[in-house]
Amino acid sequence: MTSLTRNFLALMAAGMVASVSMAMQPAEHTAAKERISADYKMHKDKCSAMQGNAKDICMQEAKGAEKVAKAELEAQYRPSDKTQYKARVAHADAAYDVAKEKCDDLTGNAKDVCRKDAKAAHVRAVENAKVAQVQAQPAATAAEKGAAVAEARKDAAAEKREADYKAAAERCDAMTGDLKAKCVDDAKRMYAQ
Repeated sequence: MTSLTRNFLALMAAGMVASVSMAMQPAEHTAAKERISADYKMHKDKCSAMQGNAKDICMQEAKGAEKVAKAELEAQYRPSDKTQYKARVAHADAAYDVAKEKCDDLTGNAKDVCRKDAKAAHVRAVENAKVAQVQAQPAATAAEKGAAVAEARKDAAAEKREADYKAAAERCDAMTGDLKAKCVDDAKRMYAQ
């Protein structure tokens, strides 16, 4: 585990703990934003010593950590369902950007599969964030809330299945003939496509 990853996880945990505590004052918010910028610059400087795709991955990790930290800070400063959703999506986007960059080390079908897997993971995270947002919203009755959550879960499941199918179908592209046809049929059956 890289130090950037450890710092990122520590920052995430601190953000979650802090969001439970009292509301943040404007001066604290400004100071936290400055710390986030300083951390980003420090991580960016560490990346400058690297070369090739390792440098690109490092830069994506630094950018992602900054975006997530800013979103978490905003969720702490202005707590709402919307800011919590944005924080979850920022986390998903950051992970997706890093995963795509890591795929650049691969070539051919392996690279395509890697990118589809990254996209599927991103779709799952975003859809989970949408469901969590619906769950957090108040409703007039328990039945209304239950129906809204059920609908959100249904929509999320459909999006996740489609993304997972695309990743599975991409794996089949490396095959030929009857083996490829069977692979595609199995993927369609597995993901109800």
